[in-house]
Amino acid sequence: MDAGRITALADVPEDSTVLFRVADDSGEEREAILVADGAAATDGGEPSGSEPETSDDGVACWLNYCQHLTHIKLDKGSGAPMRDGELICANHGAYFEADTGYCSYGPCEGAYLTDVEITVSEGDAYLTDDEYEFVGMGPIESDDLDRASTSNVEF
Repeated sequence: MDAGRITALADVPEDSTVLFRVADDSGEEREAILVADGAAATDGGEPSGSEPETSDDGVACWLNYCQHLTHIKLDKGSGAPMRDGELICANHGAYFEADTGYCSYGPCEGAYLTDVEITVSEGDAYLTDDEYEFVGMGPIESDDLDRASTSNVEF
């Protein structure tokens, strides 16, 4: 089952993300992030409202962009910042729950990150989303630097 293998669970950091590339049916490449969501260790703290399905294996996967301005990446190539189990948009200060993708604070509060379906088998994470094909690890090579907003949040 090597097709679609993203990485070993042991290589997913507790305080950051793993960045990889996927392609949709038209061949357009996008970036996705794999994140330790803490679901295996916690009750998953469910927000109100509808939420996407998450993994029971302690990892979740999201497309790599903020819901406030979708050209802004959460992981700019060296891992997305995290605090207390939430992904943080370094440009807008939005907080996204790692296990649900729910924005709990910031300009897009109440929105959800776009989920990407994964499966965990024998200690490895695999891309199993019918809408995407695994391309490789790291950022999109042809992509210019993040067209970040002029405001930044310090951590």
